[in-house]
Amino acid sequence: MPGKSTLIAPSILSADFSDLKSSLELAEKAGADWIHCDVMDGAFVPNITFGPIVVQAIAKNTSLVVDTHLMIADPDRYIEDFVKAGSHQVTVHQEACPHLHRTIQFIRSLGAKAGVSINPATPVSVLESILPDLDLVLLMSVNPGFGGQKFIPSSIDKIARLDQMRRNMNPQMLIAVDGGVTEENAAELSAAGADALIAGTAFFRAADPAAAARKIKGLA
Repeated sequence: MPGKSTLIAPSILSADFSDLKSSLELAEKAGADWIHCDVMDGAFVPNITFGPIVVQAIAKNTSLVVDTHLMIADPDRYIEDFVKAGSHQVTVHQEACPHLHRTIQFIRSLGAKAGVSINPATPVSVLESILPDLDLVLLMSVNPGFGGQKFIPSSIDKIARLDQMRRNMNPQMLIAVDGGVTEENAAELSAAGADALIAGTAFFRAADPAAAARKIKGLA
């Protein structure tokens, strides 16, 4: 069973893109564990962000785990590019992968950790067959596409249900939560079973990002 010291993964989407290097240094000094890269294509989600070139720049300027979340249609076409760019773990959406097991095996064959994300309206039960093959599951607690959205409260029950599933099927798998994470709800998310919390606005736009990180990680 994963340890309960909560990991924090600042979402680079909320950082200052005019000075990414400083934003990455800020995250490292604040005690971040991962850097979360939100890749959006304007098709699977209604927004466009960045591609492998930006992930490569991030990977070259940080010692943190580069956690890449592909919110894109047909992710199989680009997985290898993102791993070569420096992604340590790649998460794809269950809703975007008709051959999910093959996609997961492909990620692992490239030497990266493999994750699956599901949207708020997708039940955790769809993951039952794939769960033993995963390194992590990323539960979306907002509808993907934009930062700064409010947390969907029913996500707490989904975390708890997924936690029970992984206890029975894959105890080493991590549960990550993305969307509306704040200093105020972090403890409840962790108590429900979350191991890693993605924080964009709550970290990079905090008055004191280091203090925010400590609170989200449960250290303050």
